[in-house]
Amino acid sequence: MGSVRLLVIVISLIFFLAVPLAAILLVRFRKRQLAAFHRVITNRIAVRIVARLPGFGIVTNVGRKSGRLYRTPVNVFRKADGFVIALTYGSDSGWVKNVVASEGCQLETRHQSYRLSAPIVVNDPSRRQFPVIVRVILGLIDANDYLYLSDCRRPN
Repeated sequence: MGSVRLLVIVISLIFFLAVPLAAILLVRFRKRQLAAFHRVITNRIAVRIVARLPGFGIVTNVGRKSGRLYRTPVNVFRKADGFVIALTYGSDSGWVKNVVASEGCQLETRHQSYRLSAPIVVNDPSRRQFPVIVRVILGLIDANDYLYLSDCRRPN
């Protein structure tokens, strides 16, 4: 059990430190290409652990054209009546369009599942909805959009 916990800690440190720091310049100037890489490689690994980490979650939504079920790792923060999700690749991401078109999604974060509705895409260069360190990182990658979603009910 101790070795599994150590492995989760090591992977978390890599995810929190190495990947974001190495990707800052790429994200800032090549968001679409990096998003494609994350969709194919990183997200498949990340969906297994990020829902347990603070500041992260998994958005589950249905494709508006394909009807497929998608699970996307996101930076998410609780607010009084809902959640805000940092749109690191902008509001043109497929999962964002899916959530807006279906008027909601499922969110898993910190071992809780939430049904979210009434999505609103907001452009906010001040990034005041996020903790200071997150604001700084979002500023470095020029991410000014976030998605606000209302919590339909208490956690499951």
